[in-house]
Amino acid sequence: MFTTQLFIIFSGVIGLSYGTFLIISVLKKPEGSETQKNISQAVREGASAYLKRQYKTIFIIAALLAVGIYFALNLTTAVGFLVGGFLSALAGYIGMNVAVRSNVRVAEAAKSGLKPAFMLAFKGGAVTGFFVASLALLAVAGFYFVTDDLEALIGLGFGGSLISIFARLGGGIFTKGADVG
Repeated sequence: MFTTQLFIIFSGVIGLSYGTFLIISVLKKPEGSETQKNISQAVREGASAYLKRQYKTIFIIAALLAVGIYFALNLTTAVGFLVGGFLSALAGYIGMNVAVRSNVRVAEAAKSGLKPAFMLAFKGGAVTGFFVASLALLAVAGFYFVTDDLEALIGLGFGGSLISIFARLGGGIFTKGADVG
C-alpha cells in the first residue's frame, strides 16, 4: 500500500510540474498590440474582482459548514472538508488566471493561423485539468496517508465538490452578465 501511495503522490507532483510548464509556455507568447493588451488587462481586472468576491463568500459558507461538520462528525472530517475546499479553490483560481491571460495570446497567435492558436488555447485550457487532477491526487493520497480515515476523505471530497459547484454556478452567472453587458 505504501508503494501505491508514493506512486500516486509522485504522479500528482508530475502533473503539477507539467501544469506549471504549460503556464510558463503559454505566458511566454506575445500579447499582441497595445489595444489587445488594454482589453486583456480590463478583462483580467474584472475576473480578479469577481473571483475575490466569490471566494470571500464561498469561504464564509465553507467555514460555517466546517464548524457544523466538526460538531456533527469530528475534527479530521472538518479539516478534510477545508483542505478539499481550499485545493479546489486554488485550482479554480490558477485555471481562471491562466485562461484569462491566455485569451489575448490566442488572439495574437490566430494571426499566424488556426493551428498555433488552437495549440495555445489547448495548452491554456489544459492547465486547469492538470491542476485539478494533480491536486486531487495529492490531497487524497496525502490525507489518507496521514489520517487513514474514510470519513475524513469523504469530507475532503465534499469540500472540493462544494467549492467547485459554487465556482461553476457563479462563473456561469458572471459569464452571462459579461455577455449581456
